[in-house]
Amino acid sequence: MARKTTNDDPLAPVTLAVGQEDLLLDRAVQQVVAAARAADADTDVRDLTPDALRPGTLAELTSPSLFAERKVVVVRNAQDLPADTVKDVKGYLGAPVEEITLVLLHAGGAKGKGLLDAARKAGAREVACPKMTKPADRLAFVRGEFRTAGRSATPEACQALVDAIGSDLRELASACSQLAADVEGTIDDAVVARYYTGRAEASSFTVADRAVEGRAADALEALRWSLSTGVAPVMITSALAQGVRAIGKLASAPRGARPGDLARELGMPPWKIDRVRQQMRGWSADGVAAALLAVAEADGQVKGGGADPGYALEKAVVAVARAARPAGRG
Repeated sequence: MARKTTNDDPLAPVTLAVGQEDLLLDRAVQQVVAAARAADADTDVRDLTPDALRPGTLAELTSPSLFAERKVVVVRNAQDLPADTVKDVKGYLGAPVEEITLVLLHAGGAKGKGLLDAARKAGAREVACPKMTKPADRLAFVRGEFRTAGRSATPEACQALVDAIGSDLRELASACSQLAADVEGTIDDAVVARYYTGRAEASSFTVADRAVEGRAADALEALRWSLSTGVAPVMITSALAQGVRAIGKLASAPRGARPGDLARELGMPPWKIDRVRQQMRGWSADGVAAALLAVAEADGQVKGGGADPGYALEKAVVAVARAARPAGRG
């Protein structure tokens, strides 16, 4: 969920949305527009890209109106504005016009940092919209979506939804909205499986789960289905690495520790501790090391080091499954 800082009023003279997550950037704009139209239904909204904002354009858009109409001016990809236009925007930041809300969407980082710093120095309301690259971030996003909708969802359901949908935040948001609208009572993992079973079978985490359980044939079937439905190979190596590392972490944890204590120490939710405990039967320290080596090799192959990412992934899946069930064990 986008995080707001400094001034929390969407009708602040300037809103600065920083990050590269398109859904969150769009929501930041929508929030400002909704607030402006709640105050004045006739609010004029101008949504501009850098090529449409030339020197003098901002002054024209923000010049006093005879009818004192409310206006929202949205500038996308502000980090790409040319120097002359940046000068205009900086000048406006020092003396914003009443009844006009300026929304600057900036990717963050070094490019266009002067404008970013100037907006912050001017006291702009800031909304952080970071790219959600970590599964934990997407899990928190899903929990936040259900919380915002006023719905209760179990931790297992939230994880199942992330596993099923993957990394596309818009699709995750849409899935949360659909479940919140269609399902009565608490949303659990059985509900998610009923709605998204086809997607779940294509999940990179399903591939990883079957592999670390030693189920090579099932893991290969899930892998082929995942690749055929467009799951990125790098997502699969990431899931495999996470699955093997989780087993290594839990195997080296103090015996007899309570799930809650382990969860805090290992950075896993308690329900995942229980799942990994079941998956780790048959694993050894040597097996974990061998599996991680195989996954690292596959990761290099799918990132350009090899000619056939699918073959590299198949080798890694088989290696992980063999490490989970070495000769002489189950």
